[in-house]
Amino acid sequence: MIQVFCARRGAGKTKRLIELANEHSNKAKGDSVYIDDDARRMMQLRGKIRFINTNELGVIDCESFYGLLCGVISQNYDVENIYIDALSSIVNNISESTNLFRKLKEFSQRYNLNLYINLNCECTDDLPDCIREYVA
Repeated sequence: MIQVFCARRGAGKTKRLIELANEHSNKAKGDSVYIDDDARRMMQLRGKIRFINTNELGVIDCESFYGLLCGVISQNYDVENIYIDALSSIVNNISESTNLFRKLKEFSQRYNLNLYINLNCECTDDLPDCIREYVA
């Protein structure tokens, strides 16, 4: 399952994503991973949630981001939920992410994962159709 949260910068998406991750960590049977482009929010997450800072790993585009996700799953098949904050900042150009979302759909189905993704955008009408179908 993929769920995308879309709103302008400063609308509280990160706070809600952290709350969701912490809430799910109490109920989840599997492991949870939180991916962000910096470490500012790391201490707000429960200790059970694995935190990954993409800036430390040189993730700069859709391909390297997808490679990171594959590495996460290859290391731990028990991952149930992945929370991705500020995907627009991580991959730099969200308008070119059609192929990424096609891969994310296959990825989430193959490994039975829930992906929760925050995107900065003013209007969902500006998003490609492949992303808009997942907007909550």
